[in-house]
Amino acid sequence: MSPGDPALALPLPAPDQGAVPDYVQSLERAASYLPDAQRAQLRRAWAVGAAAHAGQTRKSGEPYITHPVAVAQVLAEQGLDMETLVAAILHDTIEDTPLSRQDLATQFGETVAELVDGVTKLDKLRFADRQEAAAESFRKMLLAMSRDLRVILIKLADRLHNMRTLGAQSAEARRRIAVETLEIFAPIAQRLGMNLIKSELQDLGFRALHPWRHAVIEKRIRSQPVVRREALAQIEARLAQKLALEKLPHRLVGRIKTPWSIYTKMHAENRSFDQVMDVFGYRVIVDNVPDCYHALGVVHSVYKPLDARFRDFIAIPKANGYQSLHTVLFGPYGSPIEVQIRTREMDLVAERGVAAHWAYKHGGDAGNSAQSRASAWIAGLVESQRGTGSSLEFLENVKVDLFPDEVYLFTPKGEIMALPRNSTALDFAYAVHTDVGNHAVAARVDRKLAPLRAQLASGQTVEIITAKSAAPAPQWLEFVVTGKARTAIRQQLKHLEHEDAVRVGHHMLDRALGDRGTSLDRLPQARLDGYLAENRFPRLEALLADIALGNRMPTQVAFALAQEQPPNLLQPDAVPGERILITGSERGVISFAQCCLPIPGDEIMGYHSAGKGIVVHRLECPNVAEFRKSPERWVAIGWDREVSGDFDAALRIEVENRPGVLAQVAAAIAHAESNIDRVEYLERDTHTAAIRFLIEVSDRRHLAEVMRRIRRLGVVHGVGRL
Repeated sequence: MSPGDPALALPLPAPDQGAVPDYVQSLERAASYLPDAQRAQLRRAWAVGAAAHAGQTRKSGEPYITHPVAVAQVLAEQGLDMETLVAAILHDTIEDTPLSRQDLATQFGETVAELVDGVTKLDKLRFADRQEAAAESFRKMLLAMSRDLRVILIKLADRLHNMRTLGAQSAEARRRIAVETLEIFAPIAQRLGMNLIKSELQDLGFRALHPWRHAVIEKRIRSQPVVRREALAQIEARLAQKLALEKLPHRLVGRIKTPWSIYTKMHAENRSFDQVMDVFGYRVIVDNVPDCYHALGVVHSVYKPLDARFRDFIAIPKANGYQSLHTVLFGPYGSPIEVQIRTREMDLVAERGVAAHWAYKHGGDAGNSAQSRASAWIAGLVESQRGTGSSLEFLENVKVDLFPDEVYLFTPKGEIMALPRNSTALDFAYAVHTDVGNHAVAARVDRKLAPLRAQLASGQTVEIITAKSAAPAPQWLEFVVTGKARTAIRQQLKHLEHEDAVRVGHHMLDRALGDRGTSLDRLPQARLDGYLAENRFPRLEALLADIALGNRMPTQVAFALAQEQPPNLLQPDAVPGERILITGSERGVISFAQCCLPIPGDEIMGYHSAGKGIVVHRLECPNVAEFRKSPERWVAIGWDREVSGDFDAALRIEVENRPGVLAQVAAAIAHAESNIDRVEYLERDTHTAAIRFLIEVSDRRHLAEVMRRIRRLGVVHGVGRL
C-alpha cells in the first residue's frame, strides 16, 4: 500500500451498525454532543485509520486501531471538537502507516493534517532525565504546541490511555514511562488546568512506580472507619440543610483524596496517613458569582472559618483561568473542613482547563464572567500561537511552570530560564551573567520595580537594572538561593575587600614613609622588590593588604624600607601626617567598635588590630586610655565628606513604667526615620524604667533629631547616648 493508494484516499462507506466494534460505538456515545454529520466523520476517520493500521497490534495483542480510538474517547469526554477527535483517531498514521500528511489534508482538511503532524513531531521527543527535560525538551514541547494548543491535548490523552494499559509493558518500561508521566505530562495537564486528566495521570503513574505503596494507601482509603463515614455524612447534611434554608440552588459534593495526593502530602509534610486523612473536603457548585459569596457566608455561619486560610480566586483568577473560593472551617470533630465554592462554568474550567474552551462551543453559558476570563486566557494563547509564529513571542505568552521544584522565568527578549524554587531577582541576575549580578541594583519584575531580594514566581519576566558603580554586599549571601550566585558573590567580596585593604594599606604605609622623609614612589624599586621577596610577598598589593588588616605595622615596614633604625615612638597626636578619611563602606578593613559605636560627626581614632584591620573608636571612649599603651597601633583617621549608609547608635531612655510607653517611643524613633535593631530593659521598678535602644542613624545630626523627638514625649524623663 503506497501513500497515494486510492483505496485510502477515497471516502469509505459507513458500515452497518452491527459491523461497528464496541469501542467505536463507545466513542460515538461519548461524542453525542456533536451533530450527526460530524459523528459520521468520526466513523469515517476510524475506517481510514483501521485500514491504515491493518495488521498492526499493540503489545496486549489487540488491534492497534483500538488505541487511537480510545484516545479520541478521552478527548470526547472532555467535550473537544470534531477536528481534534478525528486527529486523535489518526494521530499515529503519518509515522506508522503509508498515509501521508497530504492524504489527511485531502480527506479531512488542513487543520486535521496540521494537528496530526504536530503530534507526530511531539512523539519524537524523548526525555532521558529531568535535567534534559527541564532544558531543551521543555522548549521543544512548548514550540510543538505553538500552532495549535490541541496538539498537546491529543498528546495528553494519548499518554493517559497508554498509562491505563501499561500492564503489557516490561517492568523497566513501566518505570520509565511512569517517571516521565509524573515529572512532565501530569504537570503540563496541571498548568493547562486539566484537573481530571492530571489526577488520573498522577494516580496511574504512582501505581506503576510504587505498586505496593499505592495498594496499601488505596486499601486504607476504601476501609475508612464507620466513624469517619458518619462524620462526612453529618457535615454534608448540615451544610446542605443550611444552603437549602437560604434558598440557594446548589450541588454539594464530598471531595475524595487520591492515593497520589495522600502520598505526596505524607512525604512532603512528614505526616502519618491518619493525619493526612483527617481533613474533610467539600465542593459547592452554584449558579452565579453572587451566589458564590452568598454560599461562603452560609458555610461560615455553620462552622467557624480558620483565620488566614481564605483565598479568593474569583476576584484574582489563576493564570490558567481557574476560579473558585477556598475556605477552611473548624469542624465538629476538631478536624479542618476544606470547602471550594464555584459556579458550574468555573467547575468546568477547573476540571477540564483549556479543553473547556472547545466545550463552551457546544452550549456553554458564554455570558458568565468565569467562562469569559478562561476563554480570554486561552484565546490569547491561541492567538499568539497563530500570530507571528515566533517561538520567543510564544514563550513570553505561555509563561508556564512545569516542575514543582523549579520556576521558569523569562528575559526581556523572551528567553526562558529555569531556577530553583524561591530564587530571587539576584539569583536571576547571576544566572544571566556574573557581571550582571555583580553590578545589579534592582529589578523590574513584569515591568514593575522590585528589590533584588524579591522572590520570583513562574512565568514572570525579569529585567535586571545595573550600575557600573554597584558592587556586591555581604547581606546578599543571606537571601540568594543558587550556588552560582553564592560563589560569585563570595569571590567578588574577597576581591573588593582586597581592593579596600590595598587602598587603606597604601595610605598607611605612605604616611609612615612620609614620617621617614620618603614615599612609596621615591623608594628604589630594587629595595622594594628585595623586601617583598625577603618577606615572601608575591607583589606589593599583598603587603599593603597585610598592613591594612593589622598583620604588619606600617611603621616597622617603613623603617625597613627607608633602611633606618626604629627610633623611640612618639605619642600618636604628635605624629605628623595626613589622616585617613573613611566613608564607612570600606569592606573587611574598617570596623566600628561595639563599646562606643562611633557615628559620622564624632571625633574618632583608629586602633590597628591584628586580623581585624582598623577598629574605629570615639575619642571619648573609655577604652582609649588602654590603647595609649600601644601608640604604634594608633591610626589617625577622620570622616570623609561623603559618608554613606546607616550606623549603629545606642540610647538610654528613662520612661514611666506603664503600658503603651514602649510603643510611643518606638513610634517617635520611626517618625525620625530611624530603624530599631534591638531593645532591652536596663532597670525597672514600679514607676520608672530605663531602656536601651540600639538604633540606626546616618550621622550626629540624625541622632540629635531622634533624641529631640523622644524628649517631646510626656512619658519620657530622660534620653542619653551610651
